[in-house]
Amino acid sequence: MSAAPLIPAWRDGRLTPVDKLEVHRLGLRHPAVSVFVNAGGRTLLQRRAAGKYHTPGLWANACCTHPAWGEAPADCARRRLAEELGVQGLALRPRGRIEYRAELDAGLVEHEVVELFAAEADPETLALAPDPQEVWETRWIDRDALRAEIAAAPARFTPWLRVYLRDAADRLIPAA
Repeated sequence: MSAAPLIPAWRDGRLTPVDKLEVHRLGLRHPAVSVFVNAGGRTLLQRRAAGKYHTPGLWANACCTHPAWGEAPADCARRRLAEELGVQGLALRPRGRIEYRAELDAGLVEHEVVELFAAEADPETLALAPDPQEVWETRWIDRDALRAEIAAAPARFTPWLRVYLRDAADRLIPAA
């Protein structure tokens, strides 16, 4: 087994711990967490680091991850905000669940059942300290401009961000 962490995945109809890379190689359905950090009508995007094992260099929402075995989704969301962006103390609001399946680069597949969270922040006082192993760069953008950029150049954005904007934007990013 590789050094990748074990995450929950459905195998033979039951949730079991599986190596993260194996989950994506086999396209197993698995839980995930996604967080949007908003400021009024703008949302924080991160560009995935060049060394990521899939979708490097693509723009995504503030953070996404897989809960560890037995980890509650909200705890996972808080943990990952701190790990990826150095952000702590935001009040996360559950924003529902969404399921999607997407073919990724490197022959990998995401088949995720995602718990969505959103938080409000002040971009003037929010202290971002991105981990360069995870995040190449960050920026703020309003929902309409993000939709326009995705329509013009969808390949610059992760499949999950495109799904979220198509299917759940009103729950995740306030209108400007």
